[in-house]
Amino acid sequence: MKKTFKFTALALAVITSSQVAAQEQNKPFDSWLGIHGMYYNTTPEKPAPDIADDGAGFGFEYGWRFDESWAVRGEYTALDLDYTQELGSADSVSGHMFGVDAVYFMPDDLWYLFAGVKRQILDENYNLANIGIGKHWNLNDDVKLTTEIAAYRDFDDSYYDYSVKVGFTFPIGQSPKSTYNKPAPVVDGDNDNDGVLNSMDQCPNTPAGTNVDSKGCAVIADSDNDGVADGKDMCPNTPMNDKVDADGCTVFDKEEVSHTLRVLFANNSAVVAEPRSEDIQDFVAFFKRYGKTTAVIEGHASAPGTESYNMDLSKRRAEAFKDVLVNEYGIDPSRLSTEGFGESNLLMEGSSAEANRLNRRISIRVSAIVEVPEKR
Repeated sequence: MKKTFKFTALALAVITSSQVAAQEQNKPFDSWLGIHGMYYNTTPEKPAPDIADDGAGFGFEYGWRFDESWAVRGEYTALDLDYTQELGSADSVSGHMFGVDAVYFMPDDLWYLFAGVKRQILDENYNLANIGIGKHWNLNDDVKLTTEIAAYRDFDDSYYDYSVKVGFTFPIGQSPKSTYNKPAPVVDGDNDNDGVLNSMDQCPNTPAGTNVDSKGCAVIADSDNDGVADGKDMCPNTPMNDKVDADGCTVFDKEEVSHTLRVLFANNSAVVAEPRSEDIQDFVAFFKRYGKTTAVIEGHASAPGTESYNMDLSKRRAEAFKDVLVNEYGIDPSRLSTEGFGESNLLMEGSSAEANRLNRRISIRVSAIVEVPEKR
């Protein structure tokens, strides 16, 4: 943590000195200093050090805009990622992410695109390529609200991460409006006689007698604010955040949901030691919620012992766990099947005490396809 604060202080000092020098030279520029908070979502299989989930971060950035469309920036974020250990317990890992981006601003700063490279330093190090979209929302002349979403891909492994960033930027030096934007010519008059001057009319040539808003555009009734006029809306009162089709009806998308469970056994035993454990109850709740799903219970054994004995033991373990689901939780047995793998699929090679403990197990995974409404 001390190293993080030292790095932050040094970076701020460098940024401040560069700002002062540029202002003294009275050169037109549009630099900015920003602070942000970040929600960071990782690929479930990403080891950091076990199975990463998601987390949060905070950091800062410095950007330099050298013409109307293009800028570069450096960014640093202190991350704290949650992860799930191999047996299901939760923990977190802290680290750093820093890198550079090229930024392209759309006309009138409507929004911007960015792409670059990042370096993550966690319990393991990752080199990432990133791409995203963002916007600077003007709060006043001195402060802007920043919103961004970004996707990341690991150069070495096929890990895809995502982040959402919210923060504030503080423009430095000459305003981009005075540097880049030219004032629009003022056109007097009201050519379509809708009561809105041509210079303010965003919908010229509206038919005579049309009820218009302050921008000169026709006011159309849309009770549920889904973008489809009431006269054409076949699904009134759709939820405000749902994406809708041309008829005003919610657009649904298919999404896969899954749940995985692993239960360990004692040496030479096929007895489920804790049939009412929280992990088993969570799995049962998921399995009952998606009642059309089926599952295969896979039994496994550790390396010691003969191959035939381990195969028989793994089958008995799978059957024992099936009995728990049927007898203790009322699961329909037709939804369950069992298969023994003996010692053929070891989680950890060798015959150490830890390897044997992890390899004496059953595992079960359930997946279901559900329909969820797309969001705007």
